[in-house]
Amino acid sequence: MSPLRLTPSFREKVWGATALEPWFPNSTRKIGEVWFEGIPDPPLLIKFLFTSENLSVQVHPNDAFAMRHHNSCGKTEMWHILAAEPGAKIAAGFRELLSAERLEEAALSGEIETLLEWFDAAPGDTFFIPAGTVHAIGAGLTLCEIQQYSDVTYRLYDYGRPRELHLESALAVSHLGRSRARQKPLGERLVSCEHFTTTRLEIDQPRCHHRSSGGEFLIVIEGQGEVDGQPSNAGDCWYVPAGTPAFDLSGRMVLLQTGNG
Repeated sequence: MSPLRLTPSFREKVWGATALEPWFPNSTRKIGEVWFEGIPDPPLLIKFLFTSENLSVQVHPNDAFAMRHHNSCGKTEMWHILAAEPGAKIAAGFRELLSAERLEEAALSGEIETLLEWFDAAPGDTFFIPAGTVHAIGAGLTLCEIQQYSDVTYRLYDYGRPRELHLESALAVSHLGRSRARQKPLGERLVSCEHFTTTRLEIDQPRCHHRSSGGEFLIVIEGQGEVDGQPSNAGDCWYVPAGTPAFDLSGRMVLLQTGNG
């Protein structure tokens, strides 16, 4: 058993971008998300996101709410910023405590944009977005998103774009206060929660012996090298099944290592 290279699946979005290098070839279509596929029942969903416009203001449910309404798990996620244009920002939580009534009014009027807390986003930054955190990703960003395997999303506001809003469900699950979204790494560990733990690995040597507990992903975000003797470049995502023997990583690469718990 050895690491498995997953297949990228390109998803066109109104807010996507055509410049995808160096992770993928540039596109004539506006690609917003790249999902990685190729294994049954993956424990997590790994995506790359490319934004040329702001994404909708949205929120994801927790496990209990999602199971009751969608027969699905909730969606806690994290973002690791790979590239950012000057002034790029993300939003998470609110600048002050709101009531549900105030949030609904703000979502309908557009005032929600100014009530959100916006964070400057630069390459290397990491943000943690637990289920229930109202959030938005701004324009001019490339990021790697690691999340529970669910895509249940409730939109509160979409900048006038003609897409459906889900105010009733969003209000039922939204946290109405501030969020500690920006993460301060603990050594190489970027995020650790009940759903996943993500560590940054920097490889800069002919050979590094890597031992995995299995059921984890290795995401190449920078450079090139080899994973268990197989050539690998930025934009590759590998799945390491349980029971995989120790293997070598080599070259000059930066990877995100992530798995459950």
